[in-house]
Amino acid sequence: MQFQRTILTKIEKNLFKGKIIILYGPRRVGKTTLVTKIKNAYSARKKTLYLLGDDITVQHNLSSQNAALLKQYLGDAELVVIDEAQRIKNIGINLKILTDTHPEIQIIATGSSSFDLANEISEPLTGRKWEYFLPPLTIHELTQTYSRPQLYGLLNNLINFGLYPEIITSSGMEVQPKLESIAKDYLFKDVLAFEGQKNSEFVFRLLQLLAFQIGNEVSYNELAAKLGVSKGFLEKYIHLLEETFVIFRLGPFSRNLRKEVGKKRKIYFWDTGIRNALIQNFNDLSLRQDAGQLWENFCISERKKMLKVNQQFANQYYWRTYDKKEIDYIEESGGKLDGYEMKWGDGKLKKHEDFLSAYTDSSLTLINRDSFWDFVTV
Repeated sequence: MQFQRTILTKIEKNLFKGKIIILYGPRRVGKTTLVTKIKNAYSARKKTLYLLGDDITVQHNLSSQNAALLKQYLGDAELVVIDEAQRIKNIGINLKILTDTHPEIQIIATGSSSFDLANEISEPLTGRKWEYFLPPLTIHELTQTYSRPQLYGLLNNLINFGLYPEIITSSGMEVQPKLESIAKDYLFKDVLAFEGQKNSEFVFRLLQLLAFQIGNEVSYNELAAKLGVSKGFLEKYIHLLEETFVIFRLGPFSRNLRKEVGKKRKIYFWDTGIRNALIQNFNDLSLRQDAGQLWENFCISERKKMLKVNQQFANQYYWRTYDKKEIDYIEESGGKLDGYEMKWGDGKLKKHEDFLSAYTDSSLTLINRDSFWDFVTV
């Protein structure tokens, strides 16, 4: 089953305009499928070339900073795809050399870890690139294949097993082993490769602890004590996990009220299926004690995916006071604050008069199973 990815039309509009296309996102979300589709669409009228950054021959040839040698390796290709480009030494400066000397060549580079992770691309390619993010499938992308009533019926499974393409297209007994394979065999690869890190047991234990804390404020001091490491060491790995698109952080919103919490972060998973695989819990939501937190993670991650894929920008926070009044998710855009409360069950929206009176140009909306669809689709 092929899914129409929202980002595809946005990429196509910027092809052959003298800039490199950078496509990043987690492993196994369909980056290779997407760039192969682009390559195949042009293969009848342009010479194309596909290169895999994991290949040592490709790494060797694209590590040269000699413009003539780089062009010789690419030959007469007009469209070049470099998959997993972050594996290639000096990739940022070498892509700059290529685009400066041969702007007629369209290069598409993909990476399963942010290229900023090794500071390879941002500075060399300033003004020379278009960047796009490909997450697991979004709810909006699923609406191209399934009707809303169908998706409503699938909602429990989507929350439990996530939205990786191969998980959506799998069924029965094969779903859980595939998801566990993605969680354990692929997501850690870039984290452990960075600076030669080999501490897979520590990474797994850290992710398990984070998985149990979704929806709650995370204390780095407490986590570091549980794991027997320094706070600085812990922060480094949390940063790596964020840069490799396993988790993301949500900071507190604090402007006017003295009693607002202003330091601790919340940490969520880009995909709730990965989160559930880490703690080995795929029970129906009606049987789960963490259904509320899981729903909160699912709603916020789907909203975040939708905004990034559609290149819509908003500052994102949560809000909490020291007397434990809390709003799950806040967006700040155009000078306006929009707050959202996530409720899996039949809970009602709290008034939060402190927040609404302190921030006059603000709103508060309940996100439940009925209102969810408009919250996560364009």
